[in-house]
Amino acid sequence: MTEAVMVAPTRFVTIRLYAAISGHTEKAIRRKMERGVWLEGKHWRRADGVIYIDTKETERWVETAAG
Repeated sequence: MTEAVMVAPTRFVTIRLYAAISGHTEKAIRRKMERGVWLEGKHWRRADGVIYIDTKETERWVETAAG
Protein backbone atom coordinates (compact mmCIF):
# COMPACT_ATOMS: atom_id res chain seq x y z
CA MET A 1 0.00 0.00 0.00
CA THR A 2 1.25 3.48 -0.86
CA GLU A 3 1.32 6.14 1.83
CA ALA A 4 -0.49 9.37 0.93
CA VAL A 5 1.59 12.52 1.29
CA MET A 6 0.25 16.08 1.45
CA VAL A 7 2.34 18.53 -0.57
CA ALA A 8 2.13 22.30 -0.21
CA PRO A 9 2.42 24.33 -3.42
CA THR A 10 5.97 25.44 -4.09
CA ARG A 11 7.77 26.77 -7.13
CA PHE A 12 10.75 24.39 -7.15
CA VAL A 13 10.34 20.62 -6.82
CA THR A 14 12.55 17.58 -7.38
CA ILE A 15 12.30 15.56 -10.59
CA ARG A 16 10.61 12.74 -8.68
CA LEU A 17 7.92 15.02 -7.25
CA TYR A 18 7.42 16.82 -10.57
CA ALA A 19 6.87 13.46 -12.26
CA ALA A 20 4.24 12.58 -9.66
CA ILE A 21 2.32 15.84 -10.01
CA SER A 22 2.69 16.43 -13.76
CA GLY A 23 2.20 13.00 -15.28
CA HIS A 24 5.57 13.14 -17.09
CA THR A 25 7.88 10.23 -16.40
CA GLU A 26 11.24 10.92 -14.80
CA LYS A 27 12.84 9.68 -18.03
CA ALA A 28 10.82 12.16 -20.13
CA ILE A 29 11.78 15.01 -17.82
CA ARG A 30 15.47 14.13 -18.03
CA ARG A 31 15.25 13.88 -21.84
CA LYS A 32 13.75 17.38 -22.04
CA MET A 33 16.68 18.60 -19.99
CA GLU A 34 19.31 16.68 -22.00
CA ARG A 35 17.91 17.77 -25.37
CA GLY A 36 17.68 21.42 -24.35
CA VAL A 37 13.90 21.57 -24.51
CA TRP A 38 13.99 22.68 -20.88
CA LEU A 39 16.87 25.06 -20.19
CA GLU A 40 19.06 25.09 -17.10
CA GLY A 41 18.48 28.32 -15.20
CA LYS A 42 15.02 28.70 -16.69
CA HIS A 43 13.06 25.44 -16.44
CA TRP A 44 15.36 23.70 -13.97
CA ARG A 45 18.19 24.45 -11.56
CA ARG A 46 20.79 22.55 -9.62
CA ALA A 47 21.40 23.30 -5.93
CA ASP A 48 23.48 21.21 -3.51
CA GLY A 49 23.72 18.50 -6.16
CA VAL A 50 19.94 18.20 -6.48
CA ILE A 51 18.01 19.11 -9.63
CA TYR A 52 14.90 21.21 -9.06
CA ILE A 53 12.19 21.79 -11.65
CA ASP A 54 10.71 25.29 -11.82
CA THR A 55 6.97 24.61 -11.91
CA LYS A 56 6.14 28.18 -12.90
CA GLU A 57 8.36 28.03 -16.00
CA THR A 58 7.29 24.52 -17.00
CA GLU A 59 3.64 25.63 -16.80
CA ARG A 60 4.50 28.46 -19.21
CA TRP A 61 6.24 25.93 -21.46
CA VAL A 62 3.09 23.77 -21.52
CA GLU A 63 0.96 26.79 -22.44
CA THR A 64 3.22 27.79 -25.34
CA ALA A 65 3.93 24.24 -26.55
CA ALA A 66 0.22 23.46 -26.70
CA GLY A 67 -0.75 26.45 -28.77
